[in-house]
Amino acid sequence: MRQILIISFLIWHSALSAQPPLQYVNPFIGTAPATTESARRHGSGTEDKGQTFPAVGRPFGMTQWTPETRTTETKCVAPYYYNDRFITGFRGSHWMSGSCTQDYGSASIMPFTSSKPDTLTVNPASSFSHKSETASPSYYRVNLDTYGITAEITGSVRSGIIRLTYTGKTESFLLIRMNSDEKAGKVWFDREKNEIVGYNPVHRIYQGWGKPAGFSGWFVIKSDKIFRETDYLKNDQVLVVSFGNEKNITLRVGTSFTGREAASKNLDKEIPGWDFDAIRKEGENEWNQTLGKIIVRDGAEEDKVKFYTALYHCCQLPRTASDCDGSYIEFGGSGKILNTGGHVYYDDFSMWDTFRALHPLLTITEPERTGDMMKSLVLKAQQGGWMPIFPAWANYTSAMIGDHASAAIADAYMKGITGFDPEAAWIYMRKNAFETPPPGEYRDGKGRRALDSYLKYGYIPLEDSVWDAFHKNEQVSRTLEYAFDDYALSRFASSLGKKEDSETLLKRSAGWRNVFDSETGFVRGRYADGRWVEPFDPYAKASYICEGTPFHYTWFVPHDIPGLINEMGGNTIFLRKLDEFFEKGHYWHGNEPGHQVPYMFAMAGRPDKTQKWTQTILKEEYGTGPGGLSGNEDAGQMSAWLVFSMIGFYPVCPASNEYVITTPLFNEVRIVVPGKKPFVINSLERSGNINYIQAISRNGARYNNLTINHEDITNGTRFTFYLGSGLPLKK
Repeated sequence: MRQILIISFLIWHSALSAQPPLQYVNPFIGTAPATTESARRHGSGTEDKGQTFPAVGRPFGMTQWTPETRTTETKCVAPYYYNDRFITGFRGSHWMSGSCTQDYGSASIMPFTSSKPDTLTVNPASSFSHKSETASPSYYRVNLDTYGITAEITGSVRSGIIRLTYTGKTESFLLIRMNSDEKAGKVWFDREKNEIVGYNPVHRIYQGWGKPAGFSGWFVIKSDKIFRETDYLKNDQVLVVSFGNEKNITLRVGTSFTGREAASKNLDKEIPGWDFDAIRKEGENEWNQTLGKIIVRDGAEEDKVKFYTALYHCCQLPRTASDCDGSYIEFGGSGKILNTGGHVYYDDFSMWDTFRALHPLLTITEPERTGDMMKSLVLKAQQGGWMPIFPAWANYTSAMIGDHASAAIADAYMKGITGFDPEAAWIYMRKNAFETPPPGEYRDGKGRRALDSYLKYGYIPLEDSVWDAFHKNEQVSRTLEYAFDDYALSRFASSLGKKEDSETLLKRSAGWRNVFDSETGFVRGRYADGRWVEPFDPYAKASYICEGTPFHYTWFVPHDIPGLINEMGGNTIFLRKLDEFFEKGHYWHGNEPGHQVPYMFAMAGRPDKTQKWTQTILKEEYGTGPGGLSGNEDAGQMSAWLVFSMIGFYPVCPASNEYVITTPLFNEVRIVVPGKKPFVINSLERSGNINYIQAISRNGARYNNLTINHEDITNGTRFTFYLGSGLPLKK
């Protein structure tokens, strides 16, 4: 009995001493220009900004609530920037966190006071101080200094609640604005229901730029106080109401993509009453549960801030796009309303970024949700006729390069994710890989770009400029990414018993060799007749490379690293070139194509250098201030790299089911495995700034591999890493 009491006390004491994960999240990280060295060296324009925003709501929510410092929905402009001086409202946003895309279907609310409202000529804005800001995933608060108003926000998945405290003797006003750059949409006061209603039509960008997306962002706003409509600043997109001398006002806001009635139903379901603090507490509990699926212990407090903020950023997208009752907008621009029949439907997949680490991470932390995400991709393909490349705002976009929705589906299926029909998925995954759409559909964003050239030559020659794409040219990068996609598809086809297709795709996955120049040791632009492009500088940005240099993309062969080593001339030359890449400052962490490169040392027999560089990157390329991201956060990918690297492994090749090991930053990592014991990594004997793995045990037995399998995680395996500053473990 005494032993049981001691154990119970220790468990209780551990629970009390552990801080809830939510406490460590700093939503301002990534809201200011990057302060890291690689961003200064390689980034330009918006590339050196994290592009995040202090989003309030729930994990993977439909609508997120944020202070607003920019009133536009223009491409590459986030709603909030830390260095801005004025708040222009509080926005119900659909911004793709960390991106250079667009906000869409959004609306903003701005409280203000005025003794002379009839003199208003511009929308009100207020100065503010960061000292008065409080931000967490479930709550935001700020003082609007110009008007003496305190604003507080919390929210649910599809709805929000805002508490406003006015001071002084001047009249209390509220401006409601539909943020349409096209001056479309409308906002009005429904006197009969005593509520404000608005909608903001969504427009496409990338392929189909400027066309209507077929739906709107809808908002229904209710107040606990009586208000009256005014004519101040009034137009179709702007409405100002007065609360007279009321000083304490609470607003409930419901949102939907399917219509006004759905927005009201979502509000009544999620926030049926006026208890602001209760909704805030619900949000705190849900975020702690979500973030608590990975528990880290015995690390620096600063590293915990980095870790849990990154995990928060990993829970923004893809977004919930269905109502509480399962209604959602059909994919492809028709505007038709469909119903899922029970599961959650997701949209806004930033696939060029997130197939690398974000989606593999979600197969671990969110397996059920991942099943719904993959099912959503299959539904999009069935409704539009083609598997989308970068599905956003319920439409095809073909925004970036590659065919990575198929790779994400393959990765999920290989890891045992269920909840979607793999045979139905295969129909459209295969179609993307073997067929080109008719010209009209192709221009609208359907199908792989330049597939005909890829199939004819085994690579995309420089003569094919890929004009029907937002990212034109980039022939070498496309070839490399299609080669990886074909590998992932080959694995998926094999698992379904599609032997002939699997063999064909596996052979195609070697196409990276067709753009690798063995004489220079770099990938290189190539013409249809086989000639290499001249002149050639592997260190300079080139039109045939996507957002980088040939040196950056030379490493993008995640599915055949032994082959790449061989083509370069063997391990010694391979490692020498890797050393040059890092030691001479060519590595650019702020852009995704190189995220696997630090782990390639280990795959060439030098795990010590993988461990050295991942620890260095975690220290130098991530910070705890507003400029603490080294480039666009890109819908969770930058953060997923940090999460994986801090806990000690990384998916170099999605769909392989393997993760390459590195040094964890915490002495204990514990991942919740539904229905089983947790997966655990303990790290012992840590010392100094850079720690190397001396030995590993797996469930108590010596372990000599430098990779772990996905089954190790799902089976609740326990690893122990023995660390030190001496000679590390070698393969």
